[in-house]
Amino acid sequence: MYHKPVMLRECLEGLHIKPDGVYVDVTFGGGGHSRKILESLGANGKLYGFDQDADAQQNTLDDERFTLIPHNFRHLKRFLKLNGIKKVDGILADLGVSSHQLDIPERGFSYRFPADLDMRMNQQGSQTAADILNKYSPDKLQNILSQYGEVRNARTLAQALVQARHQRPFRSTNDLVSIAENTARGSRAKYLAQVFQALRIEVNEEMDTLKEMLTQALDILKPEGRLVVMSYHSLEDRLVKNFLRYGNFDNEPQKDFYGKIHRPFKLITRKAVTASEEEIKENNRARSAKLRVGELA
Repeated sequence: MYHKPVMLRECLEGLHIKPDGVYVDVTFGGGGHSRKILESLGANGKLYGFDQDADAQQNTLDDERFTLIPHNFRHLKRFLKLNGIKKVDGILADLGVSSHQLDIPERGFSYRFPADLDMRMNQQGSQTAADILNKYSPDKLQNILSQYGEVRNARTLAQALVQARHQRPFRSTNDLVSIAENTARGSRAKYLAQVFQALRIEVNEEMDTLKEMLTQALDILKPEGRLVVMSYHSLEDRLVKNFLRYGNFDNEPQKDFYGKIHRPFKLITRKAVTASEEEIKENNRARSAKLRVGELA
């Protein structure tokens, strides 16, 4: 079961859909957002969906206005061009791992199930979570855990992981949990979730992929085209916030010859939009969601 779309109404309002427009859902998943976008499109409208996950590709929509592109959204510009599309009216990204992926034990995304340490969103990818745990240096493991998982005692855990792999290589989620449990601080569930998140982000190159997609959005959005991005952790949200503000990831304004700051986007949302208490009660995934919307100037 794919997750119920978070802040569906707010996402659609953010896209400001034109009936004859061209839109892209770069995180197709179960198709929840895409179905609603199609409802707002007229006969001449067009929607493209991206998803590298073979499971998600089984959900393709039977609608002549819809095309599913089975690739990572870091290749957004290239595959739109192959489909004859140079400019679009709106881009929607609902980032992170889906409930469906978390709930399938054999994918290895969750500490709750015994499974191979996989975590690849693209199951044709070459590197798994087990490869990272068994091959990365202590410093590199510490950096990933600290930066991507915000694990407070990342150094301690990294050292424990390296020591453990000398005894026996990591193969299963249980192998990882048995070591991480011993260094857990605070809530066990939260700690393990942070560790698994850090590995998942590294396996799938999620931060680099997001940067590439956002940068390409500048080239393919039409003037007044909308960029709508929903993130679920602070690292992603910070990237999106800085990009919408200044068109880069450094949080540094770019000035022209006259000292005027260049702002590629008009901010439709000054602050991140969060889900209502009512929605959070119905859908726990909405608790950490932050939605930001920009319009190309």
